[in-house]
Amino acid sequence: MTTSPLIDAARGYLDRGWVPVPIPANQKGPRLPGWQTLRPTADDLPRHFAGAGNVGLLLGEPSGWLVDVDLDCPEARELADGFLPPTPAVTGRPGSPASHRWYYAPGAVTKKHTDRGMIVELRSTGCQTVVGPSIHPSGEPYDVLKGEPARVPAGMLAACVEALAKAVIAKRGRLMPEVRPCRVPVPEVGQNTERRAVAYLDALPPAIDGQGGHPATYAAATALVHGFGLDADAAFGLLATHYNPRCVPPWSEHDLRHKVEDAAAKPHDRPHGWLRDQELAPAPGVDLSQFRMPLDEPRASPEPPGPEPLPDELLRVPGFVSEVIDHCLDTAPYPNPTMAFCGALALQAFLAGRKVRDPGDNRTNLYLLGLAYSAAGKDWPRKLNAQIAHEAGLAHCIGNQFASGEGLQDSLAANPCQLFQTDEIDGLLQSINRAKDARHEAIMSSLLTLYSSANSVFPMRPKAGNPTPAPINQPCLVLFGTAIPNHYYAALSERMLTNGFFARTIVLESGTREPGQEPAVRTLPSRIVETAKWWAAYQPGTGNLADWNPVPAVIEHTTDARAAIVEHRLRAEAEYTAAESARDQVGTTVWGRASETARKLALLYAISESHDHPLIGREAVRWATAVADHAIRRMLHSASRHVADSPLDADCLKLLDKVRHEGGRIAHSALLKRMKISRKNFSELIQTLIERGEIVAVPDNGKLGRTGICYIAAGGVKEG
Repeated sequence: MTTSPLIDAARGYLDRGWVPVPIPANQKGPRLPGWQTLRPTADDLPRHFAGAGNVGLLLGEPSGWLVDVDLDCPEARELADGFLPPTPAVTGRPGSPASHRWYYAPGAVTKKHTDRGMIVELRSTGCQTVVGPSIHPSGEPYDVLKGEPARVPAGMLAACVEALAKAVIAKRGRLMPEVRPCRVPVPEVGQNTERRAVAYLDALPPAIDGQGGHPATYAAATALVHGFGLDADAAFGLLATHYNPRCVPPWSEHDLRHKVEDAAAKPHDRPHGWLRDQELAPAPGVDLSQFRMPLDEPRASPEPPGPEPLPDELLRVPGFVSEVIDHCLDTAPYPNPTMAFCGALALQAFLAGRKVRDPGDNRTNLYLLGLAYSAAGKDWPRKLNAQIAHEAGLAHCIGNQFASGEGLQDSLAANPCQLFQTDEIDGLLQSINRAKDARHEAIMSSLLTLYSSANSVFPMRPKAGNPTPAPINQPCLVLFGTAIPNHYYAALSERMLTNGFFARTIVLESGTREPGQEPAVRTLPSRIVETAKWWAAYQPGTGNLADWNPVPAVIEHTTDARAAIVEHRLRAEAEYTAAESARDQVGTTVWGRASETARKLALLYAISESHDHPLIGREAVRWATAVADHAIRRMLHSASRHVADSPLDADCLKLLDKVRHEGGRIAHSALLKRMKISRKNFSELIQTLIERGEIVAVPDNGKLGRTGICYIAAGGVKEG
């Protein structure tokens, strides 16, 4: 049988329980459509790898929860040994040695950590990593993965990766002091208790100056003296040798002993030794909620960080959508997975407009907004959509701007299903906010009404010479807008957040810009063109007026999918009730449409997966509800930090954002310099926020012994 070193390597990986995926020579990403669902057998390998030059490993659940910690910058590789659990499985290449640490971590979730570029990424389900004997685009060979990956709890690994990222950011901000662990003998304690206490300390994130350093160390000390029942000397010894070296900067012996003695002196409401007496040592998800933090000084706000942008594994839909995404990423000068996903999903929604619906009469009309910074690849998906629509004979249904609500209505009256692709949509929103006439207000009114009329009729306004125009039957307006993130949220107003426009949109933010590639002129794949033409020709209704009075086909749910979509509706209703109780108008508005959004997405998943025999299954609902919920939480978090209802409120949010950006604490002079406003206006802002209780002013001892003022995002750490 004909074989090759690459196929032999792929077979070796497969024998170890890992899923190999083919990758073109000198490239880092698969180009095989649907590669995430590839599950080859040994007999399949020659066929799949016949034209491949490299091999990757599918991560997460398909490969028995094999995960990869990708160290993307020199600082991360330098500090990794101090933060990541040891593992015999380490790979890299000559120009980036030991840049991949491999583990088994059941349930791990992909997460990227960035700061002026990628720092470190925990890769799991939905991702792949290239391994030897592959060749990097630079010409360097990758190491073959030979060692046995260490088995670690997913929660602990995620905490360690996050701590490593914070340490890299701290190091970039200032020169880190040399780490000199305290040479303190560890007093004798029970061997099992010590082993478990050390395991617990290893799972805790380290204390980072400016990012909750005191509470983190105090929590560790409390766990030792109360949770494991150690005396102060034993607790101090373990902290000094197993925890303090990871802190940035490390605590002095005096400060560390003070924290241990302070923790030991304070009573605790849990039974003494509750961690020691557990049958199993704590592993994933270290719980700090039971540790009472002393409130003798103001601390950084305990506000939890907002959800990250949509994970990579959710930026995929089987079938047509993924095929369009792959072609977009192959040909774009700067591939942007989030923008490619938004463009492909919007195209599928447009092609199926007025042609399919789910059993609840939900349609495919979407308002999708992709947020990315300048030159990050926002325009390429729009160009690709226009090209595909042209090939399908639907170019006349693609628009890019609408100057008035009336013009938008007239356009849909001529073509009841349209895709509008609008760049810098924040400019339109700003115009609506600042307009003093009814023209721009009519745009917002039309957008709101058209969205809700997709399964009904839209009454046209009377015109001169035509006082009773015919209504538009089941209009389908798909909006694919792009903008710069901070410009978009700054363009929103509180009224837009509560009038339904914000709730009708799915806002997705892309991460840092991907490396560029040399653009190539490539014809559209025949499968994409054939599918687009199939949708253009598909008419589910009957008779000569089927295009004007369509009867869309009903795409049914499977039994378990129906149960899952009902379960999601109940969860969304619970979120609505919670927002209602908190008098959160924005929350009630957004959660009120969460179920509708998820149902639309599940419908799109089904028709992308199989356009000619679609069925909404359990996986479609799982994906749709995950995307809807993640997008909603990210949108609410971002809006709360950027959207203001007045110029004063906007300046207050800007100031708070700068304080949070510094870890919740910043000196007076530094904040005044970064706000770029007059001292008088700055003082008014500070006084306003202090009186609101949103910041606290505290003394700040400078390096030269001078005492100044620094500001801390207020709120404190609440007692459990």
